[in-house]
Amino acid sequence: MKIHDVRTYKSAEPLAREDQLAWKLAAVATDPVPVEADVVEMIGNRIIDNAAVAAASIARGPIRSARAQALGHKSAKGAPIFGLSAETLVSPEWAAWANGVAVRELDFHDTFLAADYSHPGDNIPPILAVAQARGLDGAALVRGLAAGYEIQVDLVKGICLHEHKIDHIAHLGPSAAGGIGALLGLSTEVTYQAIQQALHVTTTTRQSRKGEISTWKAYAPAFAGKMAIEAVDRAMRGEGAPSPAYEGEDGFIAWLLSGPGHVYHVPLPEPGEPKRAILETYTKEYSAEYQSQALIDLARRMGPKVGDFAKVKSILIKTSHHTHYVIGTGANDPQKMDPKASRETLDHSIMYIFAVALQDGGWHHVKSYAPERAQRPDTVALWHKISTVEDPVWTKRYHAPGADKAFGGEVIITMEDGSVIQDQLAIADANPLGARPFARPQYVDKFRTLAEGIVSPAEQDRFLALVGRLPLLSAAEVAQLNFVVTPDQLGPEAPAGIF
Repeated sequence: MKIHDVRTYKSAEPLAREDQLAWKLAAVATDPVPVEADVVEMIGNRIIDNAAVAAASIARGPIRSARAQALGHKSAKGAPIFGLSAETLVSPEWAAWANGVAVRELDFHDTFLAADYSHPGDNIPPILAVAQARGLDGAALVRGLAAGYEIQVDLVKGICLHEHKIDHIAHLGPSAAGGIGALLGLSTEVTYQAIQQALHVTTTTRQSRKGEISTWKAYAPAFAGKMAIEAVDRAMRGEGAPSPAYEGEDGFIAWLLSGPGHVYHVPLPEPGEPKRAILETYTKEYSAEYQSQALIDLARRMGPKVGDFAKVKSILIKTSHHTHYVIGTGANDPQKMDPKASRETLDHSIMYIFAVALQDGGWHHVKSYAPERAQRPDTVALWHKISTVEDPVWTKRYHAPGADKAFGGEVIITMEDGSVIQDQLAIADANPLGARPFARPQYVDKFRTLAEGIVSPAEQDRFLALVGRLPLLSAAEVAQLNFVVTPDQLGPEAPAGIF
């Protein structure tokens, strides 16, 4: 890997195209280095993971709305939508839209946390949709997904968005565009223009994840994927983009990030170096914000020691800066303590999550968010006794490299009689470095569990068999890389709109 310095340049200052970050990202994407076997295996795992979450959410309101919108854009040379037959095709950007919302709705797929946040699996719907629409094979799909993950992870390592209240999809637009460029075998020039365009149109504020969080939280990554497809299409037709998008005097860094005086340091593979970033990412065992994963495991461990939850006086969670300020009491969001808050808001409240996991000894993607669960008086009482605080030790571990990286915390439960129950956990059990790391069998189990009663066993087997042969799939088989359900599993029709 090589670290690249990225800063603002005045318009009169020379900055060669080859020295711009967007060009360097495009060069990584279009470098035809072979994809290594362990990377191929993990790409397959994440395709399974995305499908698992999409199956579990197939009848939820936001998915029904996105699907209805997509069905207003049918195309004979399109891509399929989760749940629908392979003969029902829509324009690829709309397939990416519908499938991206299904993947993101439950906040239950993969994650990478560093200088910023990300869900790299959000790259899969747009890249897969283009592969299906363009009739590309499994080898091309693997090449595109390896590139999308690489760009996403490298940007997240090097550029912090959230400190400037920019939503993390600003890294997803460029990564998806780069992945599509790799998938299609485009030139560095065309991919460069597409990456710049995707950055320019996917820069939004973090209000989508603040206060009363709405269903847009699930739509935001789908929007980025849709925009990435449109950006690539436009660039393929010879059209340019705002340039230099990152370094320009009126560009991304100068006005939306840390400004002209700041230098970012972005790591990227050298020419010929394999794209292995996906192996640094991790999925979720529980349908909740990733920074709660280890704390849910810790709650499972601590719950039996508490006994009578009514006798808890207070619970203090000592954790990282990110956890405290994003999903903890440091966010100063009263909505995070509201029993009538939306599912999206409860998902971003470690106080709520820890209280429920402590009482229930686990977490369920539907039952744990149900209104009757959130409004249970004993849960509300316990929930409101929980607070968080930043601990520099955990903040340091959040940003640490390699095996030292951790997203957990220490919990101190003080009982009314003055006794204290104290424990800590650094790494979620399902993390690659955790007590029960996920491998292919665990991804398959997650898929079968979430798809049970929704996707027939035979259809589950068909889909999993295709993923098992991923790099060898023909174009016709890539087109079948989807699952189908019976109409009764799709839920009621969405409300009418324009399309």
